[in-house]
Amino acid sequence: MKDLSRLQGKGFLIIGRAGMDFYADPPGTRLEEATRFTAALGGSSANIAAGLCRLGCDAALVTCVSDDAIGRYCLGQLDAYGIDRRHVRSVGGEARNSLAVVETRLQDTQSVIYRNGAADFAMTLADVEALPYAGFSALVTTGTVLAAEPSRGAAFHAFERANAEGLPVIFDVDYRPYSWASAQEASDVYSRAAALCDIVIGNDVEFDFMAGSAGKGLDKARYLLAEGAQIVIYKMGEKGAITLTPEGETRTGIYRTEALKPTGAGDSFMAGVLSSLAEGRDLAEAVQRGSAAAAMVVARVGCAPAMPTPDELADFMAQASMRPT
Repeated sequence: MKDLSRLQGKGFLIIGRAGMDFYADPPGTRLEEATRFTAALGGSSANIAAGLCRLGCDAALVTCVSDDAIGRYCLGQLDAYGIDRRHVRSVGGEARNSLAVVETRLQDTQSVIYRNGAADFAMTLADVEALPYAGFSALVTTGTVLAAEPSRGAAFHAFERANAEGLPVIFDVDYRPYSWASAQEASDVYSRAAALCDIVIGNDVEFDFMAGSAGKGLDKARYLLAEGAQIVIYKMGEKGAITLTPEGETRTGIYRTEALKPTGAGDSFMAGVLSSLAEGRDLAEAVQRGSAAAAMVVARVGCAPAMPTPDELADFMAQASMRPT
């Protein structure tokens, strides 16, 4: 069993996509009626990296971006958030960066994702083979990176290298159906990946999906714990979360907030939990801080730009109340 206190080194190696998000402006505008948009860094892994950096950690991203103006925009945004991009490679040809065109609306939110020829799927074994794993405190990835080759094989190789180095491996399920050839393939690959990880975080729908049956997600989470995961966090939206460890299960509520949109909660939750563990806080407090970060981000425009700073997070938690489980 790995020593999770290694996370206190605060240096995270994150595998996965960086992209561009377009938000219909002003908030509340429907996409089909929009005449103005604002741009921001996007992509689940890049969002997590931005959140970690905002909360005082170091984060290095491993991915590929397109060798064009959109790819260069993403590189510039990584720099702006203080994300180490030495392991980000530009690829030419027909590869294109992920683009999300989304609404800042709570009800009937529309999000149109462009992923044809996604540049991040071009990540290869060579991109992960020579990474300085021993110099980091944890390896983090999201499920999107596993949706296609060669990035799938590269990610699994990174898991093997990290495990060989005793590096905690953290997996955000992050299931996006549009990226996969079939639901069965995704379920099989995700289950294989989760079995290699020390911390697994996902929502009830994603765990149901991995289990292959509605209502069986919590059983799947318990199975992963029994098979070797040290922490499994089963998120349930407005119903809070269940944190599973070998010592037992703990239920946590959510913070009250005036939400503008449903997006960004998962990435901010991950950043809040990991940054708290990196500070040496106990798991229960880490989950509460992750929940607070999620509540803050859904009440703001964007994902990466909405991530809180330590002072903002502390102020929010001092003033906000948590709904009981």
